[in-house]
Amino acid sequence: MAMVITLAQQKGGAGKTTLAANLAVAFAAARRSVAVLDTDPQRSLARWVALRNQRREQVAPIGFSDLSGWRLRNELERIRALYDVLIVDSPPQIQGDARAAVRAADLVLVPVQPSPPDLWAAEGTLALAAEEKRKVALVLNRVPASSRLRASVEADIARRSLPLLRATLGNRTGFAGAFALGLGITETAPRSLGAAELHALVSEIEEVLR
Repeated sequence: MAMVITLAQQKGGAGKTTLAANLAVAFAAARRSVAVLDTDPQRSLARWVALRNQRREQVAPIGFSDLSGWRLRNELERIRALYDVLIVDSPPQIQGDARAAVRAADLVLVPVQPSPPDLWAAEGTLALAAEEKRKVALVLNRVPASSRLRASVEADIARRSLPLLRATLGNRTGFAGAFALGLGITETAPRSLGAAELHALVSEIEEVLR
């Protein structure tokens, strides 16, 4: 039975899809059977999988589905029975497919850039996860090396007692560069700081879900 991690965020540009792909690769590298489910109408994750499939003989296999709408609930249950980890990229809204993806999650992961608009946009997802009684956590993504704004956002998160993971992902071109090749940063630059950050995030996710 798969551990289901749903990536959800209403604001565009937070790096939700890139993070979903990189997480899938990192979990696959840990000898887990992994699938991704793309329910975002932009279908960026589907295009990443198509690129990855061109390297089928060189990379770890990752299952894929993009069923949505009335078929989504059954598809979630089908995939969950076949894999160790299921990463769901949800649409930028809080109803319909997004609600179904949140409802099925063992963990709802909400990527936010260290800026007030990203944090404000996360409020709807946090409320939905609470309504569905799902475990939820914010993860700081695309974090600048040095930023007063980051400290301000972290203070706001702490003041509001919002769930925030310790692991953060820096504002590194390696994540997007790997995504553009159908790969993950742990494959293109396994000794990089970005890869180390991603491994730390995977370890913390497993800790949260243990």
